[in-house]
Amino acid sequence: MDSAKNLPVAIIGAGPVGLAAAAHLIERGLEPLILEAGPTAGAAIEQWRHIRLFSPWQYNTDAAAARLLASTDWDAPEPTALPTGGDLIDDYLTPLASLPAIASHLHTGARVAAVTRKGMDRTHSRNRDTTPFVVRVEHADGEVREYQAAAVIDASGTWSTRNPLGTSGLPAPGETAAAESISAPLPDVLGRDREAFAGRTAVVVGAGHSAANTLINLSELATQTPGTRIVWAIRGTSAAKVYGGGDADGLAARGQLGSRLRSLVESGAVELHTGFGIASLATTDGAVTLTSTDGRTLAADVVVPATGFRPDLDLLRELRLDLDPAVEAPRELGPLIDPEFHSCGTVEPHGARMLAHPEQDFYIVGMKSYGRAPTFLLATGYEQVRSVAAALAGDREAADAVQLVLPETGVCSSDVGTSCDVPAAVPAGIVAETSGGCCGAPEPVLVGFPTGLAHGRSGEN
Repeated sequence: MDSAKNLPVAIIGAGPVGLAAAAHLIERGLEPLILEAGPTAGAAIEQWRHIRLFSPWQYNTDAAAARLLASTDWDAPEPTALPTGGDLIDDYLTPLASLPAIASHLHTGARVAAVTRKGMDRTHSRNRDTTPFVVRVEHADGEVREYQAAAVIDASGTWSTRNPLGTSGLPAPGETAAAESISAPLPDVLGRDREAFAGRTAVVVGAGHSAANTLINLSELATQTPGTRIVWAIRGTSAAKVYGGGDADGLAARGQLGSRLRSLVESGAVELHTGFGIASLATTDGAVTLTSTDGRTLAADVVVPATGFRPDLDLLRELRLDLDPAVEAPRELGPLIDPEFHSCGTVEPHGARMLAHPEQDFYIVGMKSYGRAPTFLLATGYEQVRSVAAALAGDREAADAVQLVLPETGVCSSDVGTSCDVPAAVPAGIVAETSGGCCGAPEPVLVGFPTGLAHGRSGEN
């Protein structure tokens, strides 16, 4: 960063991890430029503010951010309390974003359209590492501006790019046409979205904890509004991984979630359909018919896509990235988080070295760094940006000294492909979730993002 040391470090996204990155940069004497597409910090979390996280406050705040807040009259939350997404915004992100040290560098309503190097596309190599980045931003008032930066940290999350309902990673035929009947991944069925669900048939698609949250909330709505019908469709042959460890789960809130859902299914309040890979959707007079790959059909008034998320890489097209071909995470990180082979929360602490790309001084952090893998935790993201800030400041020893202490759950699961929700993050997301720990090994704490803020994704179908 020496050749462009007078330029700021651009941070894409003002969620928990993005603001934590800013706090660490400030402590290192570096200037952040924080670009948030939404109208406020934590705008993505606002969409699932009704969801309670699985992990307590002590795992949901960043150390550098807390140090900044401690210099004010901030009333730190009770460490053992379980916050909702709304609490995360109101009691942490909003006060943090309001600090002069952060607010003076924060631009809201600023959607990043592209990142490149000044005067060169990805094919040009000469003097590339010493050439400033250019970040093209579309502002809410219609103005398009380009900012120069010494480095770029992409903490934009994955909430805006959910996985499709169809199998094979593609939207099912008819899915686009049915868009008006497809809700957000974590709808507020007892609040602002109540009218869309009350007295109607809802089909929830997905086998993660985001799906579980929505199903339980729908069951409450059904007790209040007769005629509300709840259908749950999953691609797998069993919902056992969503039920989790019950009373044996080290994260009590998650265990209770699974136990409640199991009871609802066994009582018939939730109608479960397993092995339901969606082949197509058809819309007629506002109603949607979902057809499975084996020919079965389900009728719905509204469909909830709790199918997880994937990274939006279009804005990074002119950068030189090195991504794992399976999960679209940084190549060295990919094999450690691939849900095809890892069902336990045993991802080792990692920082700038593992997150690096051929594009020098560019990093993807937070939920987006996990690509399509649904196991991200907020605490993991905070350690990522601590390391990245140290690396950008030239403190390689601190950057490489990564460590992360997480609680043990004592729950063991042999399920493969476990979903670890938020929204991420969210829900950037963000509800981090996992189905269980590895027989006494530390498991990442789950945080409620629509899958992941701590959380990873909302789930798989």
